[in-house]
Amino acid sequence: MELHNRSVGIILLDIEFGPGQSMDGLDLLEIFRRNYPAIPVVMISGKGTIETAVKATKLGAVNFIEKSIITKEKIKSVLESSIGRIAVKSEANEILKFLASHGIMGKSKQMLEIGDAIIRYGRTDLNILITGETGTGKKLVAKAIHSVSRRTKQPFVTVDIPNIPKELFQSELFGHIKGAFSGATENKKGLFHEANKGSIFLDEIGEMSLDLQSNLFIPIEEKIVRKVGSVQGEEIDVRFISATDKDLMNAMKEGKFREQLYHRLRECEIYIPPLRERKEDIPMIIDYYVRKHNMDFQESKFLAPSSIEYLQEQNWFGNAREVSSIIKVSLQTVSKEQVEVSDLVKILNNTNVNHKNEIQETVIDNSKTLKEDLASVDKKKIENTLKKCNGNVSKSAAMLGISRETMHNKIRRYEIIVQNFRVKKS
Repeated sequence: MELHNRSVGIILLDIEFGPGQSMDGLDLLEIFRRNYPAIPVVMISGKGTIETAVKATKLGAVNFIEKSIITKEKIKSVLESSIGRIAVKSEANEILKFLASHGIMGKSKQMLEIGDAIIRYGRTDLNILITGETGTGKKLVAKAIHSVSRRTKQPFVTVDIPNIPKELFQSELFGHIKGAFSGATENKKGLFHEANKGSIFLDEIGEMSLDLQSNLFIPIEEKIVRKVGSVQGEEIDVRFISATDKDLMNAMKEGKFREQLYHRLRECEIYIPPLRERKEDIPMIIDYYVRKHNMDFQESKFLAPSSIEYLQEQNWFGNAREVSSIIKVSLQTVSKEQVEVSDLVKILNNTNVNHKNEIQETVIDNSKTLKEDLASVDKKKIENTLKKCNGNVSKSAAMLGISRETMHNKIRRYEIIVQNFRVKKS
């Protein structure tokens, strides 16, 4: 079966085709979702059950209508909401426009594949795990997934795993009732309640301690949560999107991540490759941040072609986030309208610790993975900067071009003792 994408805006698909038919609507739905992921499908049934609706949704239907409640107004409402979710077609240029509309810049084959995966997986209700190094844009991808889902008009709630104190984890996620513990002076809703009907984004899921991971089993599998101090379970309807820069397969082998949780969260996976493996995306990223700067500051600055080539040659271990930081610094500190290579060299040398020198200073262990070696470089870079800044975390974060929050996350991850870098006054 072939459709002409340009002439089809939405598909209304009945589940029952009558006796003697070798296929039903769910069979066709699977075909449409596989071959035409950009066209929304609305299922219609005269024998609607919860199980059928759930299956249709998981297969990628954007909505499910029972014939018994069909009215003109209902059909109009469903069609408007379904068509309005996304106007993206599968063509490459349309996918790139879609990505750019969510701040995801790139034109490489890898980015096209990511865009296609966002659309295909986003229209299902499957749980998605997003993997990739720090700074590759995992949260942007998560928001893009939410935008193409049937939940687009519902909440998108981020759970910042590393920044939730262990002792408050259950209260933050599940909520609590008044008197549940000392200080619980009133009932509180958790993040799961806030995300009800929408998507919950578990950022840095690899940072969750082993003993807390089992707390997610029931909410994911049974869609039920129980507030701290309560014996009553509450139903929730949330879609789980998770992200990590850690190797969870290796973490499972080391007993640091539960296999049951991994399989529940990774019904689909989107991997974002590092920027050094798709350098053709760098000019597009540069252009995005230059245009953003000029719009914000009412200026007309630009980078010389040689400057763009110079930046494209760098390895960018901090990925797109590091590129954006350097562009912001250069545009806001260079007084000239055109930023030259000499300006960038000075900024890179003064603002960041040179990656090449750090790699030479770091002992490379051939028994370790590349990711572990890069983590060693990252840690060394932070320690050197803290030393220069006398242990001042805010100043160090500014020098590195990252947020104070990110700096604290890295300090915690690498178990860096900040006090060791503070010179005691006599």
